Amino acid sequence: MTNQLTSIILAGGKGTRMRANIPKVLHPLGGRPMLEYVIDMANNVGSSRVIIIIGYQAEKLRNIFSCEGVEFAEQKEQLGTGHAVLQAEGMMKDFNGDVLVLSGDVPLLKRETINELIKRHRDTGAAVTLLTVLMNDPIGYGRVVHGEGNLIKGVVEEVDSTIHEREITEVNSGTYCFKKDFLFEALHKVDSKNIQGEYYLTDVVRIAADKSLPIEAVTGDDPLEIMGVNTIAELAEAERIIKKEEKR
Repeated sequence: MTNQLTSIILAGGKGTRMRANIPKVLHPLGGRPMLEYVIDMANNVGSSRVIIIIGYQAEKLRNIFSCEGVEFAEQKEQLGTGHAVLQAEGMMKDFNGDVLVLSGDVPLLKRETINELIKRHRDTGAAVTLLTVLMNDPIGYGRVVHGEGNLIKGVVEEVDSTIHEREITEVNSGTYCFKKDFLFEALHKVDSKNIQGEYYLTDVVRIAADKSLPIEAVTGDDPLEIMGVNTIAELAEAERIIKKEEKR
């Protein structure tokens, strides 16, 4: 079935800025591990499979989430987001649908937003569809670069960006929908020739553009929805937002 959906959740990071000896995605949020929100999202948008990419304290994550009906792929070396997704390739040889990539430290995404992302991806037949957001202060985020005809031609990580690219206010959320065959074919062409020496998942967008494959974007209107939780202060902000939502 070509309309099936597999979700891959990136959850292998240590989260050194959280200053705690547990994986970042296990920090409690609203009384639940942060990663649980992302697993729920993957299930709520119709994923037939949920694959979690684990790394730091992998066994702890397996033990906690083994009853959630998820699968695990281990990234033994932290070589970047592209390398992380590639760890799931062997588990998906017989899968021919779409791949939703989510980040385990982005717990505030709304189901409506992800449903819109998936719908746009399928309605347009895109090779890749990005969730982007316009930000007045885009510091820390990768920038979405448009070319002739306003077509997306790539995503540039901030550390690798030029002064001109840093003025772009459309940012990449780190949430994507891909055609499965294109995703893994492209990941094998990604290299680590960048300042961080990592295999970026964002390079897949450039590869699609170089092949003149269709690239789509759904642009959200709420920067808080895509907020990554990387520090204790951001965890407190996410807690505040969740409590506010619960009171509605």
